[in-house]
Amino acid sequence: MAEVGREDFGALLRRLRLGASLTIEALAEASGVSVRGIGDLERGRRAVPQRRTVAALADGLGLGEAERERLLAAARIGRNPRPAPAGLRAFPRGIGDFVGREAELARLTALAGREAAGLPVVVAVSGPPGAGKTILALHAANELADRFTDGQLLIDLRGMDDDPPGPAELMLRVLKALGVADRDLGLAGPQGHPELYRQVLAERRCLLVLDNARDEAQVRPLLPGAGAGMVVVTSRRMLTGLESVHRLPIGELSPADACAFLTVLIGHERAEADPGALIEVADRCGRLPLALRVAGNWLATRTGWSVRRLADRLALEERRLDTLTAGDLRLSAAFDLSYRQLTSAAARLFRLLSLVEGPDVSAAGAAQLTGQDVFDAEDVLEELVETGLLGTDQDRYRLHDLLRLYAHGRLRAEEHGERAEAARSALRRWLLETTVVAGRWYEPGHGAPPAAWQGVVDLSSAEHARRWLQAEGDNWLAALRAAADAGDHTTVVEVAEALHWFSDQWIFWGHWPEVFRTAAHSAQALGDPLLEATQLNYHAWALLVCEGRRHDSLARSAQALAAAQRAADLPQQGWANKYTAWAFRLLGDYAGAARHNREAAGLFEAAGDLHGALQSKVENGLILVDGGRHEEAITEILDTLAFLDQAGDRIEPHIADFTRANLQMTIGGAHAHLESWSEAAEHLGTAVELCRASGNIALGSRALVRLGNSLLAAGHHDEARDAFTRCLALGAAADPSRLAEAEERLALLDTP
Repeated sequence: MAEVGREDFGALLRRLRLGASLTIEALAEASGVSVRGIGDLERGRRAVPQRRTVAALADGLGLGEAERERLLAAARIGRNPRPAPAGLRAFPRGIGDFVGREAELARLTALAGREAAGLPVVVAVSGPPGAGKTILALHAANELADRFTDGQLLIDLRGMDDDPPGPAELMLRVLKALGVADRDLGLAGPQGHPELYRQVLAERRCLLVLDNARDEAQVRPLLPGAGAGMVVVTSRRMLTGLESVHRLPIGELSPADACAFLTVLIGHERAEADPGALIEVADRCGRLPLALRVAGNWLATRTGWSVRRLADRLALEERRLDTLTAGDLRLSAAFDLSYRQLTSAAARLFRLLSLVEGPDVSAAGAAQLTGQDVFDAEDVLEELVETGLLGTDQDRYRLHDLLRLYAHGRLRAEEHGERAEAARSALRRWLLETTVVAGRWYEPGHGAPPAAWQGVVDLSSAEHARRWLQAEGDNWLAALRAAADAGDHTTVVEVAEALHWFSDQWIFWGHWPEVFRTAAHSAQALGDPLLEATQLNYHAWALLVCEGRRHDSLARSAQALAAAQRAADLPQQGWANKYTAWAFRLLGDYAGAARHNREAAGLFEAAGDLHGALQSKVENGLILVDGGRHEEAITEILDTLAFLDQAGDRIEPHIADFTRANLQMTIGGAHAHLESWSEAAEHLGTAVELCRASGNIALGSRALVRLGNSLLAAGHHDEARDAFTRCLALGAAADPSRLAEAEERLALLDTP
């Protein structure tokens, strides 16, 4: 039937053309359809065209209404009698337990409706091994079946094979799957298959899933240039070289979706019996769909196992990849396929990245591991990103947790132990050396790096230094721990000393108590009472400000005072009294606070410590405010601001900025207690801007909440809402208690 229908159309087209006394060339010129296309249609060598092509031929022939309809009807008969090939819409098992990926599915659905001007939609779905790229594409194809009435076809490109099929072989498979007759294939010949392939896809509304692509060269010839179809390409590689494609990278599932996926596999009863263990299993699978499927299958076939038993087994990192094996489904095998395709340089860097102790690394950090320059290291990192083995976020690179375990296994198997340890030591040494240089931007008497410093990262400004310290925080903290464990106490103290004033810029990082506790132990080990006093004072500050442990802070500052007295050092005696005053104030003992602060002021004056004297003045204003003496506090704070202005550049700029913001916030608080709302808002607004300009998020969050409270009390609800909203937008670096307060205030504002 299909062959007769096509001959009928071709015969009719030829008769109409001859009746109009037109050559094929003349009809081609009049209709815009190619000479070869018209010839192939008349000879039955080409599939019957779509309606728009038939309409163009009818216009070129100058047909009347009746003959136009007759030609269109012949085209419909020629297209429709051939049923879709058997199995064209049959997909592999596994779609039924699909969970999550709502955003990705929504994107694919939206893209499916974007075909325009006869151009097909091409989407490249990329992600690491085991991310569920194929199952996402198949689920989307199933959901979109009604939009692609000529069928949905999956072609496995076998991109991980040692010898994957080439474009010519794959084109032939697609053409046969779409029901193109062997006679047509023979007439076209191998050299004509690309054109036939493009014609067939241009004339059908198909969804083609090209699964597991190796690279751009394999995929590019398979992408149609016309038609109303859609092509979804899945690959572990990002396929960066493909042009005019929509990109959809995917990674691990969300925590909720990962648990839901496990629940589907093992059943609600077992999942709900121990939800905590279920979360642990999901987390230890890195929320990677393939790992979750292996874990779920393991539990589903071992009904005597509790979820807790598997969670505890997965807790052993050295056995985790071996545990994630279920029959012939082995997680590490999926990783092996990608690893084998790496160049030797990329494979070695992949192994060495398992030595990075933080969650991610920069190109500069990777260069320390390999001994390369930064640009060469960056090129190799990008190769790993392209292959799907490494994630990236701006200029940071991250191994998935399970890939990190796999890389560490390859490191043990392939890298000499001494070489691996040398790479780890080089990275740690660089991290600590750079931390000292970056931190000293904020220290009095230091500032910019010395001219002799030859660094590989940009520390040309305090802002650059702050960004580096925060981005590398987990890494340099791990290096500091390693130095302490190795007994390198001098380095530990040097690092902590360099970070003292910087800690005010990142108060709620969460690790300052550990940093300064570790440094205090190292100072004690060195037997230097001055170093000990200094680090004990820093630890007293961290306990007080970062953790709110007022009594523990008092005990630490007392130890610091004793050490400072042994060292006969007046400034550290002053700081010990300053932190003691601070703790007493927060405990409500304002008389004790005032007594210790006066002692601190005298010691700072005797030592000529201008920075200490400034902070004792600030503390005095805070004691007056907290003690309810608000008018006196305002006068005292204005005097301190004048003192700060007079000191000029004798005060380190970042200390001056921080202190000004703190003073403006304190005077704003004093006006708020007096219900002078406009004055309070003015000073608090100034504090907010000073914090924003200096990048101090922690202090800024406090200022924004106080500003919002003052505006709320004054009845300015919209402005208050804006202040609380801005506070929440500051994120994890803000004061957690202020974030909670801002959220609470917004909830109250939303309550009728």
